[in-house]
Amino acid sequence: MTGLYDLHTHTTMTDGEMLPVELLRRMSVLGYTTVAITDHADRSNVTELVEKVGRVKESATLFGINLLSGVEITHVPPSEIAILARMARQAGADVVVVHGETIMEPVAPGTNHAACSCRDVTILAHPGFITPEEAEIARENGVAVELTSRGGHNRTNGHVARIAMAAGCTLVVDSDAHAPHDLLDKRAKFNVATGAGLTDTQSREVLSLNIEKLLLR
Repeated sequence: MTGLYDLHTHTTMTDGEMLPVELLRRMSVLGYTTVAITDHADRSNVTELVEKVGRVKESATLFGINLLSGVEITHVPPSEIAILARMARQAGADVVVVHGETIMEPVAPGTNHAACSCRDVTILAHPGFITPEEAEIARENGVAVELTSRGGHNRTNGHVARIAMAAGCTLVVDSDAHAPHDLLDKRAKFNVATGAGLTDTQSREVLSLNIEKLLLR
């Protein structure tokens, strides 16, 4: 799977403003071919969220989008991350995102390390001041590291890009969209990448990521 992607979005199933189908329609108009719905999850709702996303996959196909079922494991104790990621996978999740140690929220220390160490995790989102050691672990386990357009979370994008590129990590650019105004067109995604310090060539490579390869690592 190639083409315009967003692997980190939210809907009314948690704290987003759009129904899943509205999100998909808006993404379709912007030219997206792959979208993951990854609403906030803990032990109380992880299985339910994955199952609910599956119910709108047919609608997504009718809009020309390959919809990936996912969750964003959020604010859980680091020792529970592997457990919840496994629960999500067993429920059928295609994508497991972990809410990283953004500088904007009181995420538990050790979250980045736990996410990078877990092969059931697909993406470490907005990881704040990720360390070189954590990035190396992410690379070894095939965990992608996110550059985000989300206000506040994006303050450390430059640091994240530098550390991830030095370690050879897979980078993704996502919106972490909660509302229509958060959605990115192709140019806006490119600007997020170059604004983080990537060259034009590196930015094009990140934006043309083979999603199937990432999912099947």
